[in-house]
Amino acid sequence: MPTMQGSISVAANAVSPNVLAGEQFEFIPQNAAMTLSVAGAATGLNTTLLVGGVTLINDQAINLQNRFPIIPDDVMTQENVPGGARLLLTFRNTTGAALVAFFRIDLNF
Repeated sequence: MPTMQGSISVAANAVSPNVLAGEQFEFIPQNAAMTLSVAGAATGLNTTLLVGGVTLINDQAINLQNRFPIIPDDVMTQENVPGGARLLLTFRNTTGAALVAFFRIDLNF
């Protein structure tokens, strides 16, 4: 079960780039069950997830735990994704100061 995880600092009132860009499984090689878990350093972070150009999560608020996501506490969604689809995950900061977003994607082929 491959896992992609990381963190990114999102500037005040800004949107992050695709945090999965350049990851080994940014493009899903075959059909998979995907679990997205997210957490933020403080309140005010939202996330958006697109899979193959289809919006699955649109600018939804995330947990404010200030740590890497823990399963199952911080699971945002579980989806079946088709092979060949591109994953695009971004974070939007709604506050006046930079905040850190933490993410984890687990794939089960």
